[in-house]
Amino acid sequence: MEISPSVYEHAAQLIHVTPWEASRDGELIYQAHAAAYRIYRHAPIMPGIDIYNLEAEAYGAEIEQPIGNATPAVRNHPFHSIDEILKLPPLNAEKDGRIPVQIQVAKRLMETFPEAVIRVPISGPFSIACNLLGFDRVMLEVADRPDHVREALLHLVDGQLAFAQGVKDAGVDITFFESAACPPMLSPKMFRNIELPSLKKILGGMATIIGRPIPCIIGGNTTPIVEAMIETGTTYLVCPFETNQTAFLEKVKDRQDIQIRINCDLRIISSGTRDEIRKEADRVIALCRTRKNVCLGTGALPYEASVDNVLYVMDYVRSVESVE
Repeated sequence: MEISPSVYEHAAQLIHVTPWEASRDGELIYQAHAAAYRIYRHAPIMPGIDIYNLEAEAYGAEIEQPIGNATPAVRNHPFHSIDEILKLPPLNAEKDGRIPVQIQVAKRLMETFPEAVIRVPISGPFSIACNLLGFDRVMLEVADRPDHVREALLHLVDGQLAFAQGVKDAGVDITFFESAACPPMLSPKMFRNIELPSLKKILGGMATIIGRPIPCIIGGNTTPIVEAMIETGTTYLVCPFETNQTAFLEKVKDRQDIQIRINCDLRIISSGTRDEIRKEADRVIALCRTRKNVCLGTGALPYEASVDNVLYVMDYVRSVESVE
């Protein structure tokens, strides 16, 4: 069984810098994720620290330096109306914001670790819109002008495809992230009517660019939208800890072509006891036995996550698998 810890801001801990420091410096992002891979030998490596901020910052959002080891976030949402998104030109992956740095770090990691799987994180349009307008404003627009929101999300696709082309040109792969759109933020009906058209367009376009289907990572309570996510053509989904995992797996039982990453309880993996970690790993291993094409995941490791705990759960799962 594959074991896939998700390493972003946690990588900064491994080189003794804050997430803010690492996020603003390509050399530090490289060093942090290189250190993480040397420790965990995980797949995939997804270089980045505050991965949902990149596109919004490139479009004009200001990212705030947090106190201590917190993850950077948007300080002020630069837009006030969904109409402003409709006026945005597509992103330029060669010069906008930190996107060129992100791509170069991924390329450098690929050159350093040719055996590794490197995938650049690219955000979905709803997540970008929430960072540009703020979640409350986006939800008001969803309630008042759903057609305009759907149009704005579709408008953002071209910029993300340009980002994807820049990744492809660097010889690296992609993972797509869109957790802001999960229920209860969008109801299943809203997800299908407002979000799904842009998801189909962006994941289909990225698959054409890269030459294979793109992993679609949506966290939260995703069981009610599994069928819609499958319609995007992805062959990789996450079964989040926050959803009814048994019900999720039941909905995908006939799609063995789709790899499912079943996430553990992140709190236990980050700071639990060894006994708690074993029990949680056993729970997920039992779920994994219901299908063939699965891997065990951790969710996004927080900065302060225990390195020993992450190594322990990885070793424990491998030991169980070797005995069986």
